[in-house]
Amino acid sequence: MQDELTTAIATDLGINGLSADQQKELIAQFGEVALKAATMSVVEKLSEEKRSEFAKLAEAGDAIALKTFLDREVPNHEEIAKAAVAEEIKRFKEFQSS
Repeated sequence: MQDELTTAIATDLGINGLSADQQKELIAQFGEVALKAATMSVVEKLSEEKRSEFAKLAEAGDAIALKTFLDREVPNHEEIAKAAVAEEIKRFKEFQSS
């Protein structure tokens, strides 16, 4: 399953011609960048007060409480995050082709 997922991601990113080790390294790096971009896109929708609340929940590591908070405060947070990740994929592909 993990190998299939890695292969699919490598194909999406256009790096499937690289060695398996290079693919894993780039996917890990890309994952960090995409996660940050998705998080920032969602957090931007929050007021300063709600950002503090978000930070406290994130630091506590309670995924359920964090999801409940986001569902309430940013009802379309999943779509916002997906759009941010799609934009990062686009940027990555543009960088690869230049």
